[in-house]
Amino acid sequence: MDKSLTIYVLSDSIGETGELLSRAALSQFNSGKYEVRRFPFITAEDQIIEIFEEARREPSVVIYTMVIERLKNFINLKGEEFNIPTVDLMTPALNAIESVLKYQPKRESGLIRRLDENYFRKVEAVEFAVKYDDGKDPRGIKKSDIVLVGISRTSKTPLSMYLAHKNFKVANVPLVPEVPAPSELFLKDKRRIIGLIANPSKLNEIRQERLKALGLADNANYANVDRINLELEYSREIMEKLGCIVIDVSYKAIEETAGLVIDHMKKNFGDKIFE
Repeated sequence: MDKSLTIYVLSDSIGETGELLSRAALSQFNSGKYEVRRFPFITAEDQIIEIFEEARREPSVVIYTMVIERLKNFINLKGEEFNIPTVDLMTPALNAIESVLKYQPKRESGLIRRLDENYFRKVEAVEFAVKYDDGKDPRGIKKSDIVLVGISRTSKTPLSMYLAHKNFKVANVPLVPEVPAPSELFLKDKRRIIGLIANPSKLNEIRQERLKALGLADNANYANVDRINLELEYSREIMEKLGCIVIDVSYKAIEETAGLVIDHMKKNFGDKIFE
């Protein structure tokens, strides 16, 4: 005769791990009526009592992923009181890891969820940097945490990508004398705008290499020193109007420039560093 069973999954986080393991275990039993009920974000003894009052009415097992000691102990106590088997998924793993590392776990609920949120924010920031690279869409200026402005070859794109991996949504805007700067720039909080400049001779060297890589003559106007000086003068005028911080990237690694940008953001925004 088929038997029924309900597995109650309790967690101080979302409880996905407990549910997945419960279903994996149930898959080893071929017959019967089985149900898995998940109860996430358990924070109080009253919630646990209600669940056990329900579980006592039918054949049941309580499986839990609880890192808060007080709640874990209370579940075990109620399991004994109601004669319901309880399975602690977290403690054996925590104890094994603690025995090797020689220090205690944090015992904070939801840490893996926070890590996941951090991962998805990073992915979103990288996609943002690609979408709003090189002034493709000025609407990105309003949505961004940081806006980088500067003439060609001042490391705007690589810096955008590096900052994106630090979870910043970055738009970058090229400054060209013949093209008016987007009006959106002048509506942005100046503290979130970073101006990038570089030494003319360094830019000349970089642009010549760029032209060679493209199979073009290295004496094109793009790499002309006079043209570069004109662009730099124009960019400084725009940056002065914006009132933004200006960083000379001539002899700085991307990591160093990014560090200066992040320090600037922390100084100005503290915990509200992201828009």
